[in-house]
Amino acid sequence: MQRTARDDAMFEWLRVVRMADMETLRWALGGLSGAGSPVSLRKAQQWVARCKAVGLVDSARPTFRDGAIVWATHAAIGLVAPNLYRQTTRHEVAVAAVSARYLARGFTWRRDRKPANIRTDHQVDGVAVRGEHVELVEVELTPKTRSRYKQIMDNHAWRIEREGVTQVSYFCTADAARAVTGHADDHLFRTIRDRLQSVEAFDVRGKWIADEDAPWANSPTSVELDGARPGE
Repeated sequence: MQRTARDDAMFEWLRVVRMADMETLRWALGGLSGAGSPVSLRKAQQWVARCKAVGLVDSARPTFRDGAIVWATHAAIGLVAPNLYRQTTRHEVAVAAVSARYLARGFTWRRDRKPANIRTDHQVDGVAVRGEHVELVEVELTPKTRSRYKQIMDNHAWRIEREGVTQVSYFCTADAARAVTGHADDHLFRTIRDRLQSVEAFDVRGKWIADEDAPWANSPTSVELDGARPGE
């Protein structure tokens, strides 16, 4: 196999997100090729088969999933295979689904920095960057406690004010979206609240359900400032 620049970019992305399903790979492959849209399922399957034949990716189909999960092997990224039966697997696959859609819209994706203080700081699920736009991204499949949301919202506000963060975006189940919206209303000043959006993007199983043509998808940088709040 002759590795291409896109192959290397895909392996690096898989190193960051750790695992992805086939639908997510369609978006990532399209994004990293500059197409701005997902490749066909057939092309994604061909990419996996080509890389799998030379030991650079592997896949499995856990009983709790509808389809296969793919990851980069130790030969590709120097990391051992992820444990697909951890409680966090559903969340990690969901984060990858969000990440791939940002790639398709011209963003880069990286892990957030580690928290300096676990009592006051917070590490988000990913950071999407395009030019000067820096977006903190969270995937919320289950609501958190009120006290935890207060800590997290305070940290979002601090980072918007002091770290040059442009926007905070939550991609949630219906229950989690309601919780995020409610706690943002309770804990954030209006000027900060208008820079946080909540998108109902997943069903209870962690399957992507958001409208790909929704405003966030076309322009994640645009936040409504006229009184209507994203996610409401």
